[in-house]
Amino acid sequence: MTTTANIANECENIKTLLLEKNAKYGDSALTPVQIFSKQGASAAICARIDDKLSRIKNSGLSDATEDTLDDLIGYMILLKIANKRSSKDIDLHGVGC
Repeated sequence: MTTTANIANECENIKTLLLEKNAKYGDSALTPVQIFSKQGASAAICARIDDKLSRIKNSGLSDATEDTLDDLIGYMILLKIANKRSSKDIDLHGVGC
């Protein structure tokens, strides 16, 4: 398989994952219910990204953490969408994320 085909395949897999999870959980990542946490979408997604990065830091990358890597890619896409919706620039050094 060519690199181009591999890229297309991986992107399609992430797209499928995001669409399946959005259907299963509703639009909870981008419109959190805020029952317990009062964080907005971007801040909540950043917390999830931190959790995924922590798991990778602690466990490394392997077949056992492949789903974590996929989730991380998905959350980065969701963060991009959340930030476009809010029309705010994020500060990757702590304020916005």
